[in-house]
Amino acid sequence: MIGMLVTVAACGGQDPTIARASPVPSASEPSATPAKPAKGYSYELRKSDIRWNGTGDPYNDTVELDDGRRVAMHYRRGKGLYEQHSDPQGNGWTRPSLIYGTKTEACQGVHLRAFGATVTAVADFGIYCSDGEPPTESIAAVAVGNLRTWKHHLTRSFDGWERVSAGDGGKEITFRRGSSTLRWSRSGGFST
Repeated sequence: MIGMLVTVAACGGQDPTIARASPVPSASEPSATPAKPAKGYSYELRKSDIRWNGTGDPYNDTVELDDGRRVAMHYRRGKGLYEQHSDPQGNGWTRPSLIYGTKTEACQGVHLRAFGATVTAVADFGIYCSDGEPPTESIAAVAVGNLRTWKHHLTRSFDGWERVSAGDGGKEITFRRGSSTLRWSRSGGFST
């Protein structure tokens, strides 16, 4: 019994064949290096400069597409709504791109949805939005494919879009609030 305990202790509690099968690389051997970011994806993900003390984070949102890419949006105080997206391997992000510029205060909530290769965003701005005033600028935005070009539609003095749905595999998008609708199609863009 004592001889058996000595054998287990000497091997560190491991089966000796397993220990030999997975050697630790020496300092002279090259270790696996992370993949190099694809061209244009060499930036860090940025976050909103607006502080939030509640649960969740209404000034930032991220969505993942079927191909592994991620899209993120954030507000910048006095500048507007910015977008970044990652390469499919997640090795880096694009430079932040301004989707909608405004000096008006961001309302709580930027919402992203993915429908196949189509990504939608809903965001609102208003003069005293953080104090509970309704939005004065409501944005619906859509990007397809490489995500480098975003189209947006501004609705003024509107309480913001509540629901987004897609048809024809993401080629047609409908934004809704109550009886108000805004439609976007890949062939025709935005129409009310």
